[in-house]
Amino acid sequence: MDILEMARNSGMLVMLDGRIGREEYHSVSGSLQALQRFADALRESLSLTANENSACRQRVVCL
Repeated sequence: MDILEMARNSGMLVMLDGRIGREEYHSVSGSLQALQRFADALRESLSLTANENSACRQRVVCL
């Protein structure tokens, strides 16, 4: 899950503020609606991951 890509896809502006060594610092801004779309996308992503993990555990138990 690329959280910055999710923010961009939700309509938020992602800016690179600086880089120190290998560490990057970003700012993210947007409308309240964009924040809601981001939260919905994050919730869906976490739900899909949980479902995949559950299905994997069920297959292991059945074997």
